[in-house]
Amino acid sequence: MDERTDLRHHGDVDAEPGLLDFAVNVRGDGPPDWLAERLLAGIATLGRYPSVAAEEAARDQVAARHGRRREEVLLLSGAAEGFAMLPRLGSSAAVLLHPSFTEPEWALREAGVPVERVVLDAPYRLDPASVPGSADLVVLGNPTNPTSVQHRAADVLALRRPGRILVVDEAFADAVPGEPESLAGMSLPDVLVLRSLTKTFALAGLRCGYVLGPPELLAQLQVGRPHWPLGSLQVEAIRACCEPAAVEWAQREARTIEIERAEMVEMLTAAGISVSGPACGPFLLLRVPDGDLVRKKLRERGIAVRRGDTFPGLGPDHVRVAVRAAEPVSMLVAALTEVLT
Repeated sequence: MDERTDLRHHGDVDAEPGLLDFAVNVRGDGPPDWLAERLLAGIATLGRYPSVAAEEAARDQVAARHGRRREEVLLLSGAAEGFAMLPRLGSSAAVLLHPSFTEPEWALREAGVPVERVVLDAPYRLDPASVPGSADLVVLGNPTNPTSVQHRAADVLALRRPGRILVVDEAFADAVPGEPESLAGMSLPDVLVLRSLTKTFALAGLRCGYVLGPPELLAQLQVGRPHWPLGSLQVEAIRACCEPAAVEWAQREARTIEIERAEMVEMLTAAGISVSGPACGPFLLLRVPDGDLVRKKLRERGIAVRRGDTFPGLGPDHVRVAVRAAEPVSMLVAALTEVLT
């Protein structure tokens, strides 16, 4: 591996209290009021162990949200827990599409699974033919962190092969209006789809997510999992975030992100800053000269951005910035302009 690549470096390391945070892709400082009230009401249940009935009700709600069956839903303590389970699939030839979120590769390597990288060149579009036919496990993100690329569902499905399991990280799919390229609603025997609820709903500290897939693969993922793997507030949050009103709320938020992203791209581009596109996620990949120095000088000005060189295929001149409203973006652009001139 590239010595600069730190597979466990995440945006929260780049952001510290007091900094204007463009490093972390969570929307806001906490969940929306309606969700916070729901969770506050759940505190009264903390004297009891999480119940099977509550877990099944949450799985039913997730299943209804995606047109699946309860048996095709596994609740997770954040999507990261799902990545930690991937070695249990028994792969002997895993392929990771990069640049992308690095936690799946770290989990597989830690378990001794042979891993091969397929690194996509800018503009980071998926070419199904680039994946070796020998791969029995393929992992990719859609939309992809940090490039903000959304691959066509048809191209992702073209990666399916006999004897291969396809894992799609859709942690940011709910930030795309209509989720047009999602595979979450497809019941396929060889496809696992991971979803996170920590980004759009601002639940990073609660760790909430789920994986969708055939019951046989979900059973493999759970081997050795402890009893009560999720607390009752996590279970309640997952159920709440998958109810129809919550899905509608998330879609309104996705449309806001779309508008903010377009404005942000225009402001950055007008300032002469290179923005990778077309972008579909709640973040943007930038390229700046002398990126290490730029990040340092931004930090001195009270602004945190996510370094890009820990993503395979990117270098020190890449930085990722979360999509934000016009006012903080103006501050970022002004600081970048000052630093770069």
